[in-house]
Amino acid sequence: MTVNNQDPQYIGSGSLPKERTKVWQLQGTEPAEAEQWIHEAALCLAEGKTIAFPTETVYGLGADATSTEAVESIFTAKGRPSDNPLIVHIAHREQLDDLVQPYNELALRLMERFWPGPLTLVLPARSGAVSPRVTAGLLTVAVRMPDHEVALRLIAASGKPIAAPSANRSGRPSPTRAEHVVTDLAGRIAGVVDGGSTGVGVESTVVELDGDRIHVLRPGGVTLDMLAELGVPVTVDRAVDPTVLSAEKKAAGTEHHGANISGVDVDINLQQKQMAADLAKADQVAVVALGGVVPRSPGMKYAHYAPQGTMYLVQGADDQAVSAYIQADLDDAKQRGEKTGVLTFREHADRYRADVVVELGSLQQLEQAAQLLYDALRRFDEAGATYIAAETCPAEGIGLAVMNRLVKAAGHRLVRVP
Repeated sequence: MTVNNQDPQYIGSGSLPKERTKVWQLQGTEPAEAEQWIHEAALCLAEGKTIAFPTETVYGLGADATSTEAVESIFTAKGRPSDNPLIVHIAHREQLDDLVQPYNELALRLMERFWPGPLTLVLPARSGAVSPRVTAGLLTVAVRMPDHEVALRLIAASGKPIAAPSANRSGRPSPTRAEHVVTDLAGRIAGVVDGGSTGVGVESTVVELDGDRIHVLRPGGVTLDMLAELGVPVTVDRAVDPTVLSAEKKAAGTEHHGANISGVDVDINLQQKQMAADLAKADQVAVVALGGVVPRSPGMKYAHYAPQGTMYLVQGADDQAVSAYIQADLDDAKQRGEKTGVLTFREHADRYRADVVVELGSLQQLEQAAQLLYDALRRFDEAGATYIAAETCPAEGIGLAVMNRLVKAAGHRLVRVP
């Protein structure tokens, strides 16, 4: 996307006829000029407008967290469910004291270790500190300090705490490039600050604290092992990944590289549910149902990250058997007239014949999978794939976050190959 900063680009009117989306291209721009564009975008935020901006994880769609009208524009632009809370982004620690009640030493240690960075803390909110639309009626607020120079400068210049979910239409893959934001939201938001590709590629880890225990509500760029280095118990909510954690790891108290995998507070109902008729493998599919549970963090309840075609995951101990199963099923789908796709790893890519073969890097370097995941899912849409099979990876380290997103992208359709 090429933009002349002397005459910034305006894109479309989309479904909001009065909204024109401005794009500020920062890469290759002189520092003084880039600062001018950041301050211009920050002024838009201060005026209650919605602006997409890069972080180290994904692009966020920001608005003044203290203004209900501004926050409502996020939900309108994204089509986001109203009971899904938002994360508030801050640029310096002093902003936190205005948002939350006094916090304990463990919270302070987490901030000192991981801020700025891809860690979100859920803390008791100060009454009236942010719009109730940010907290979705909860008594807590999720806060993080992004590790991205552009994001920090933008937030600081706005003078506001910024509520910012991912800058995509609700349910779609999160954006890791400005082009993704434009595809989803052009004409629906005021502007996009284009700071290039993001780094981590998946959203922040979200945690809440229970005394001296860290409870993970959403896995992300800060892994369980990294949290466990603080020398306190680490548990993972059952809402995170029940379809990919083994039976042993799902058991409360089972060790996982210094952390515990246990289900606390959320009642998850695992049930068998018939998949789409074209899958015809209902007895092998595990589906997670959250029912009426109120999500305590973004990413806990709703389907996310999905490509437009039907997608399912295939998991098994024997990778050759997994590949054979996928190829046979894709061959059948091709005969039915589907445009087929497969999401695989570099080690297995030459095993597949499909209309679209997309690699997630190496199984030995799952950080690559995290960085490439959302762009890969969007590539299937660009190619028009209607039926997609995806390999899985170990749910360890950053792989837990990758699998969490894949399960949601596939609508919890998971085939287990013996």
